[in-house]
Amino acid sequence: MANIRQKTAYLCSACGDDFPKWNGQCPSCKEWGTLSEFKTTRKKNNKSIDLKDSRSLNDVLNTNPGERICTGINEVDRVLGGGLLAGSLILLGGNPGVGKSTLALHICSELDRKTLYISAEESEEQVALRAKRLNVNSENLFLSGANDLDGILNHLERIQPDLLIVDSIQTVMNSQLDSLPGSPSQIRDCGQRLLETAKHKNVAILIVGHVTKEGTIAGPKMLEHMVDTVLYMEGDDRYDHRILRSEKNRFGATHEIGIFQMDEKGLSEVKNPSEMFLAERSIEVAGTSIYPSLEGTRPILVEVQALVSSANYGTPQRNVNGFDYKRLGMLIAVLEKRMGLAMGSKDVYVNLVGGFKVDDPALD
Repeated sequence: MANIRQKTAYLCSACGDDFPKWNGQCPSCKEWGTLSEFKTTRKKNNKSIDLKDSRSLNDVLNTNPGERICTGINEVDRVLGGGLLAGSLILLGGNPGVGKSTLALHICSELDRKTLYISAEESEEQVALRAKRLNVNSENLFLSGANDLDGILNHLERIQPDLLIVDSIQTVMNSQLDSLPGSPSQIRDCGQRLLETAKHKNVAILIVGHVTKEGTIAGPKMLEHMVDTVLYMEGDDRYDHRILRSEKNRFGATHEIGIFQMDEKGLSEVKNPSEMFLAERSIEVAGTSIYPSLEGTRPILVEVQALVSSANYGTPQRNVNGFDYKRLGMLIAVLEKRMGLAMGSKDVYVNLVGGFKVDDPALD
């Protein structure tokens, strides 16, 4: 007979470690006020664990473990390193309304494989209306509005898709845990179950996650550690372009970016990003310069704007967009020390046009 065991612990939302008692400061990552209480209720079965037999490396290589699934979207395949890898767990994060669900539907449309789309936030009818507006190819696409983890795994077992999309991980819950959806314990447990399913079933799983006001994935940091790939979609409401960036990729490079343009038909690929960023540039204007930013294997021309004016207040202003604030302070110190410019009484503004962010030191 199964025994019910309940455990109380305190989980850090920054690093994902749990502790038996509460602390004001996390003993692992030294962050303050990040520990929260959660309770887990599990059924403990008195069954022996069935261990998988170990295999030699040659046997694993002969099974072709590195099969890539092309999504049909060149910008997505560029960021992923050639396409989706069977058995991988991918995390897609971004601000609300940036286009995460739209990108997921585009992948379902262009992917010539059986796909299961789990919409735990919206109903199936709402997803169908968006898919109709985006002209999504629905031949191999299956929808479900289930938000229970066991129900999702049952759909996966019944349909046997090549790609599973979960939108979003913050709304999926495990009914065996005594906590609400979106809590650190629910996110960590559901993420671990999906990771085990991806490796055991050899199916690619894409999970969508919300971000906090600091720009990180909501929930424990452990969620980013357990997945194979972490993708972030960036964008500004003032612009119609979106940037897909890879923060972690176990099967490819992390310096590639994908650029899309948002319109009434969804996201479309931008073939020439330099033309888009320089479309409204004024010629022969002081304080502007063109910088060739090397993003992965392709250069992108970005306009850099700088303005220096006399400070109207006692403390000079230092405002930057898309550039490192500390590096700007270093450049101002060099100009004042080596060139004799009186920068201590000047306001300095630096802006990269189009909301683009560059951390390359060559931009100095």
